Amino acid sequence: GASPRTIETYKRLIDRGRLNLRVYAMLGDPGDGDIAGYLRKNRVDGYGGHFLEVRSVKLFMDGALGSRGAVLFTDYSDRPGYSGLLTTAPEHVLAVSRAALETGFQVCTHAIGDRGNRLTIDAYEQALKERPTPDHRFRVEHAQVVAPDDFSRFAALGIIPSMQPTHATSDMYWAEARLGPERVKGAYAWRKFLDIGCIIPCGSDFPVEEYNPMLGFYAGITRRDLAGKPEKGWFPDQCMTREEVLRGFTIWAAKSAFQEDILGSLEPGKLADI
Repeated sequence: GASPRTIETYKRLIDRGRLNLRVYAMLGDPGDGDIAGYLRKNRVDGYGGHFLEVRSVKLFMDGALGSRGAVLFTDYSDRPGYSGLLTTAPEHVLAVSRAALETGFQVCTHAIGDRGNRLTIDAYEQALKERPTPDHRFRVEHAQVVAPDDFSRFAALGIIPSMQPTHATSDMYWAEARLGPERVKGAYAWRKFLDIGCIIPCGSDFPVEEYNPMLGFYAGITRRDLAGKPEKGWFPDQCMTREEVLRGFTIWAAKSAFQEDILGSLEPGKLADI
């Protein structure tokens, strides 16, 4: 959710040779008004030899599961009478999605709860009906708790579930208490996404989680904490393979940012950031 001022700071650092990592920045919520104009004005393509790209916008549909801010269809199992908090009106997500399709931008919406995910998918679907765009690569950031009927909609609509493997191993101690024994089966469900043809770009969610990708690699394969617990992994049927996690942190991550032609694999013609 970077501001235009932050984008200008990135540019100055690049101009001075002081930014030593590549940034794919998401603009913050543009609010109401001329959304398409805001996106066009702040787009950045390949600045400073591909050190800065700005062609996406970050929205927040709901809160987090740990704080019970994620929006659920029914009440939290450990807090009757409460089902979470919407942080953005679905109509606004639709408006931004329409503007993004008009301007060639990508929408990346934080959605944690099953209802939060449903509302995000609904907004994306409506925008895509109005302006069919085969290669939009709209993303749902986290996609942590998904209703059974909504997994197939990700694949059918080409929506990318952008996920962070260590979320599962950080949250597994209390997630079932929040969700109950049935609803938790749709949480952190990597295998369900992969088996229907979705890619899963993997990230860290730093600074909420540690940035070390090896921790994510380990969590994705084992679904165990660093003490090796639980021994067989937490819902081990949802584990990823080594190759899948490797792709998640490399070529799938690059594809989720329209950068697979320059990043994500070791081959001639790509940036040699090795």
